[in-house]
Amino acid sequence: MSEQSAAPPGRRRRRRIAAVAVIAAVVVAADQITKSLAVADLASHDVHVIGPFSFRLAYNTGVAFSVGTGLTGPIIIVAVALVLAIGWMARGVPTTAAAIAFGLIIGGALGNLSDRLFRGHHGGVVDFIYTSFWPTFNVADSCIVIGCFCLAVAFMRQGRSLQHVHGPGSTAGGSITSGAPAPGIGPVPGAGSGPGPGDPA
Repeated sequence: MSEQSAAPPGRRRRRRIAAVAVIAAVVVAADQITKSLAVADLASHDVHVIGPFSFRLAYNTGVAFSVGTGLTGPIIIVAVALVLAIGWMARGVPTTAAAIAFGLIIGGALGNLSDRLFRGHHGGVVDFIYTSFWPTFNVADSCIVIGCFCLAVAFMRQGRSLQHVHGPGSTAGGSITSGAPAPGIGPVPGAGSGPGPGDPA
């Protein structure tokens, strides 16, 4: 038996929550460092990386695909509410894979929210990864997309595992698979067909 499986459920849960927090912190740090470098180095020119990929500085005051451009206040309120809701859901994270996914999503959301709250770009999020076939994005956006994909996979795998353990026809209380009497229930003494020792002939 592995050390993780032998650990009490409460300890495993605390480890997963700690993993969510650590991964989220790493994502926020990586996101903010790369954005600061982009703001400092890409203000006057683009940098071609390879093929259709370039580094090009842009600011997005909306959400995905620049939807809601200029609605900074409502977007911040919604973003804060979403971060709190996702953080609350992460308290009951069921597996390590789901913990990693929650960490990526929360870290990405906090990274973009930090731009809106603390960077002086009129509530705009710093984007700098440019492609010729997709809107410009950043590290936080990438982590959110990857995290959502990983979370969906983790929940699907968990559902399949539960179905494999319980079987398609199982119920919460178990099922009777044969016609044998339930354990502990047998013939009642004195209820046989013949007379007992004290009965009249």
